[in-house]
Amino acid sequence: MHPLLRLAPLLLLALASACALDLTQLVPQGYVSDYANVIPGPQRLALERYAATVEQQTGAQFAIVTLPTLDGEPIEDVANSLYRRWGIGKKGKDEGLLLLLAVNDRRSRLEVGYGLEPILPDGASGDVLRQMRPALREAAYGDALSTAAHYLGSRIAQAKGVTLAEDSTPRPALARPAERPLPLWLLIGGGLLFLYLLATGNLGALWLLSSLFSGGGSRHHRGGGGFGGYDSGGGFGGFGGGDSGGGGASSDW
Repeated sequence: MHPLLRLAPLLLLALASACALDLTQLVPQGYVSDYANVIPGPQRLALERYAATVEQQTGAQFAIVTLPTLDGEPIEDVANSLYRRWGIGKKGKDEGLLLLLAVNDRRSRLEVGYGLEPILPDGASGDVLRQMRPALREAAYGDALSTAAHYLGSRIAQAKGVTLAEDSTPRPALARPAERPLPLWLLIGGGLLFLYLLATGNLGALWLLSSLFSGGGSRHHRGGGGFGGYDSGGGFGGFGGGDSGGGGASSDW
C-alpha cells in the first residue's frame, strides 16, 4: 500500500475531529449511522435488520449512532439534541431509543423516549451500558452494539407481549473486494476536496470522505437506501417525530 494512502485516513480523521461538532450536518443513514466507521459491514447489516424487525413487531424505533468525538460537549446534550432533531420514535407514542458511542472519548449513552421509560427506567439503561464495556474495551464495537440491541429489543417485546420473529433465512456471505492502491490523481483530488470541505465547515461530508479513504468497517454505502445512501436491507423509512425528555443513562469504558 502506498505510504500516503496509509496516512490519509489518520490525517482526515484528526483534522475532522478538530472541527466543531455540528449536529445539523448529520442525517440518519438508516437505523445505524456509523460516522466513526467502526462497525464491520455484516454486523451493521444484521443490526439494521434486527432494528427493522423490532419496529415492525413492536412499534419501537432504534437509532444506533457512532461518532469519532464529542469535541468536548457532554454526551447527554449531544444525544438529546440528536434524538430530537431526528425525531426518533413515532410522534405521540415516543417509543424510541438512541444508542450513541463517542469512540475517541470512550463514552456511551442510551437515550430513551418518553413512551419507553416505564419499560427501560434509568437503572435498566445503565445495566445495558455496563454489559457493553468488556467488548468496547476490546474495540469490538459491533459485538457490543449487537448485545445491547438484542437485550433492548427482547425487553421491549416482552413488555408488549410480542415474540420477535427474527429473519432466519440463510444469506450468502458478503464478498470482500481485494484491496487496490488508489491512484495518485485520486489522492490529490481527495486532498483538494478535503481542504474545500474543511474550509466550508461541512463536518458530515468530512466524516464520509474519511470513511471512503479508510476502507474501514462500514463499506457498503450505495445509493437509494435510507437517508444516507446505506443499503440497510431492513426497510428503513425514516424516523417518526418522537421526543425524549432526557431519560436513560451514560457511561464510559
